[in-house]
Amino acid sequence: MDIERRNNVTVTGNPQGRAVVLAHGFGCDQNMWRLTVPALAEDYRVVLFDYVGSGRSDLSAFSEDRYGSLEGYARDVVEVCEALDLRDAVFVGHSVSAMIGVVAAGMAPERIGALVMVAPSPRYIDDDGYRGGFSAQDIDELLESLESNYLGWSAAMAPVIMGNAEQPELGEELTNSFCATDPDMARVFARTTFLSDSRNDLKSVKVPTLVLECTQDVIAPREVGAFVHQAIPGSTLVTLDATGHCPHLSAPEATNEAITGFLADLR
Repeated sequence: MDIERRNNVTVTGNPQGRAVVLAHGFGCDQNMWRLTVPALAEDYRVVLFDYVGSGRSDLSAFSEDRYGSLEGYARDVVEVCEALDLRDAVFVGHSVSAMIGVVAAGMAPERIGALVMVAPSPRYIDDDGYRGGFSAQDIDELLESLESNYLGWSAAMAPVIMGNAEQPELGEELTNSFCATDPDMARVFARTTFLSDSRNDLKSVKVPTLVLECTQDVIAPREVGAFVHQAIPGSTLVTLDATGHCPHLSAPEATNEAITGFLADLR
């Protein structure tokens, strides 16, 4: 199978530089990183891709069995790294991709040498002594709404997820991205995302890790950022002066500064 075509892989930047893999979140695609790529391209080999079922990936490769777990998406990451023969790459994951990166690093430690987690959440549902931001009923209702009327759910939820009401074009962009995703494939990815519990996986992370959180984020409240930071030995937590769940779009300068500073320290 042509992995690069399957995942619509794009490689840009400095071919001699360390590889930085940018991974999008639920309902998104690689275009969400367009404001980050220019900050990396001079010094790093930048790899972008779409998960199967998202963006311009090969939708015929989608399998509910495979993509019903984070491991299936992590296999996409590992296979992209193998196809490009990446070693010691830095994996930058937004939202659920932050946890997919943790799984992928465990699968292929020689391929991934550092992690950047942008607005991560290892579990969205509250638990004893843990605040994920949602009750089990909240998530049940969210998934039920998504499955019964995906386009309506997208139009209602995307601006809330994006935040930044003063920049309505950002909410509109996320709405359009959600709506461009096949509803059946989005349903599978949504269940995989919002029902996941990756808290135990965090303890296994052995690579340098940057955790980026926003001051206000309805999807990943600050308690989650603190939990992830505490759970990963030696990780760095940076609170961006940004609101919403997509700081790489709403506050690209602050996001890029945090990422490039972390990368420079890895050298």
